[in-house]
Amino acid sequence: MEKKRLWGLSLLLSILVLHLEAAIALVVSTVYGITRESPNTGVGGSAMLVLFLPVIAVFTTIAAAALSVALVFPTAWLSDVLGHRFGGREAWWRVPVVAGAVSLVLVGVVVALSGGADPAAVAAGWSLTTAALTVPALLWRSRRQRIFGRVTLWGVAAVVLTAVLGGTGLATGLLQEYRPPALTSADIVGSWSDGKGGTLTFTADGRVTAADVDDEALDVMDVYDDDPEDAQDSRNSCTGQGTWTFEPGANPWSQGVDVSFDACSYDTWNIGGTESRPTLYQYIGDPDSWDLYKLTRSARSSADGPAA
Repeated sequence: MEKKRLWGLSLLLSILVLHLEAAIALVVSTVYGITRESPNTGVGGSAMLVLFLPVIAVFTTIAAAALSVALVFPTAWLSDVLGHRFGGREAWWRVPVVAGAVSLVLVGVVVALSGGADPAAVAAGWSLTTAALTVPALLWRSRRQRIFGRVTLWGVAAVVLTAVLGGTGLATGLLQEYRPPALTSADIVGSWSDGKGGTLTFTADGRVTAADVDDEALDVMDVYDDDPEDAQDSRNSCTGQGTWTFEPGANPWSQGVDVSFDACSYDTWNIGGTESRPTLYQYIGDPDSWDLYKLTRSARSSADGPAA
């Protein structure tokens, strides 16, 4: 006699699996992010994340339940219907087939709304979405009452194993952790461009020339407060002469370039990029947004003198 499907357990299983999949995705994306060029945003966000975990858990549970009802259950149900209609019985392999079809529609809608995407990114998105739907949909078909504990155990083990493999890869050098290039003051000398006409040109005697540097990366000094029209004009760009000093810092993350102008005031320019293509950047707005204004060093010329 066929056991009755436990719908409540199926919903809980789907929510659990979606959370475990999200945890694995978070670990993978974190490890991947460590290997990619990124600004130094500090570690304060980690503590805040811990404080907000209970609130986050409530929202993720609601989202997982909604996804289960809207996508996981229909995928499993449709695979059963197709199985009975064309094969006379259920078959597990129909689940990934249906999940692939559903994922294709979802990814297609996202691509259409975003105005297009790289084919490789589309293929990766479709594969990951298919896998994310397949696992909970397969478990939805189970009628075992004690499967919840087993899925929890194996799911947590998968998350831990993913984290261990990622950590081992970073520790052994198999996965290279990104670090900004270690520069000297001599490396700063020359012209740096934003690619849109804005440049900073540093000379070895400690002088710097700004030409049409984007106003989003600077703060206009209070000298303009008495004349709003001048303040508005000054926010178009920064052009003028100033001085600069290189701050080596204790490590590549803390090195930077301090510049000083009469008309406009900058924070320290941070150093990013790679050894072959270093960049100077400023944060635009909230540093957590990673919205950056970047300058890339132009080809070194023979006119560049020795460092100051």
